[in-house]
Amino acid sequence: MTEIFFPVLIVSGIGFTAGLVLSIASIIMNVPKNEKALKILDVLPGANCGACGFSGCEGYANALAKGKSNPGLCAPGGDDVATKISDILGVNNKKMDQKVAFVMCGGNINCTDKKATYVGICSCAAAMQVHAGSGKCSYGCIGFGDCTKVCKYGAISIKDGIAKIDINKCVACGMCVKACPKNIIKLIPLKNQAVVNCSNSDKGILTKKACKVGCIGCKLCEKACNYDAIHVENNLATVDAQKCIGCGKCRDACPNGCISIVKCN
Repeated sequence: MTEIFFPVLIVSGIGFTAGLVLSIASIIMNVPKNEKALKILDVLPGANCGACGFSGCEGYANALAKGKSNPGLCAPGGDDVATKISDILGVNNKKMDQKVAFVMCGGNINCTDKKATYVGICSCAAAMQVHAGSGKCSYGCIGFGDCTKVCKYGAISIKDGIAKIDINKCVACGMCVKACPKNIIKLIPLKNQAVVNCSNSDKGILTKKACKVGCIGCKLCEKACNYDAIHVENNLATVDAQKCIGCGKCRDACPNGCISIVKCN
């Protein structure tokens, strides 16, 4: 009986001592929680998308509580979350600069051809390693949907071989932007404006061979604009969203039809 009792007593004593030490250590080493950060974290959507520039919602909440960021950076939360955070921080209401993701490519299967048949992992990132994808245009959307896989809001789909974004579902979290190996998905201001559906900066004659709807840098759009909002740089038309009012004159002037007008409700 004694042979069993003493070992049990010793083990119990060691366990009790270890528990006591851990309890004392947890009290001494306890990091006080920032109540303001907890309140902010509670109103954030929990998407952890990183669109705010931080690793996730907790990192953003901590930065806000320390006064190292501003309330208007949560794209999924929008104005509603920005207002709630402003109230918690006791600052003037910060509105979101609403944005939306847009695919700068209109070269679907009806407008361009393949230069080769790709056989491998069904991933844009993987296909990118093989001569920038199988399409004739090395700047165009590969179409395997890496962007659709990371979108948590069902805003992206693959139609006729290229990615399309539903601006009514997009919250501008930026996950698709990070996922695209071609860097042809951009966040643009959510407003009525012209957008160039092309990313090809080759000379016009080369672009025309690769895609029927590619920008050939003819500058007809630039000449048609009354607001100095569109210019051709490096053989590619670009739009200044701050100046553009979405009148559509550049779209009408484009011989290849590579400019579209974003209309917001």
